[in-house]
Amino acid sequence: MDNKLKISFTIITIIIGFMIAIQFQTVKEPVVRDTRDIWELRNALLKEKEVNSNLYSEMRAVEAKLEQYKTEQQSSPERALKQTLEELKTEAGLTEKTGPGVILTIEPAMEEILLGEKVQNISPELLERLVNELNRYDAMDISIDGHRLINTSVIRDINGETKVDGYSIEKIPFEVRVLTKDLDSAKGLYNRMQVSQSVEDFFIDNLRVSISKPLEKVVVPPYEDTIRVRLMEPVKERGGNG
Repeated sequence: MDNKLKISFTIITIIIGFMIAIQFQTVKEPVVRDTRDIWELRNALLKEKEVNSNLYSEMRAVEAKLEQYKTEQQSSPERALKQTLEELKTEAGLTEKTGPGVILTIEPAMEEILLGEKVQNISPELLERLVNELNRYDAMDISIDGHRLINTSVIRDINGETKVDGYSIEKIPFEVRVLTKDLDSAKGLYNRMQVSQSVEDFFIDNLRVSISKPLEKVVVPPYEDTIRVRLMEPVKERGGNG
């Protein structure tokens, strides 16, 4: 009986010791604290609220469009279909678009001009970084050297030439046109691009990015090539038997 009591006491002691060791280790681990100050937290909160507000606005716009489509479909199916097609073409980038925005001009750095040297090409990595940064700053539509970018656009090096969707950037300087949601968004994009990291990266490659003041009217051309749809096929209607 005494041996059983000793064994039980030993097991209980081991368990208690193990739990104390775990608790001590947990207490000893450093707590990762948020080191942002109150203004940084406020800015982060405002940005999240802005994102939520934009999503809510988009949801309401989509719901309103669905209701409008249902109404028009009952009264005039052909008109509703044509209007929907035009909207889809606009969203896909197949139509010319005009709105507020900025124009970026990419040209040789002044130092290169004074030395009489010519910049022959621009790397696709630089352009990709610039496009990513513009999208991060709420760009709505972008064209590079007269070529409209869409969701499937590709910027890459082919045989030593930088091409946008297969079109070569033939000369420097050239323009990057950017449309924004409204004039306030254009002003915000302009201010952010003044301290842009990608702009500094261009200067390292002997190129300069000049940014226009926010404009009320910027025109971007339509996407000119055929959009190829893959891995999709029409739905076959089933018979009345389901």
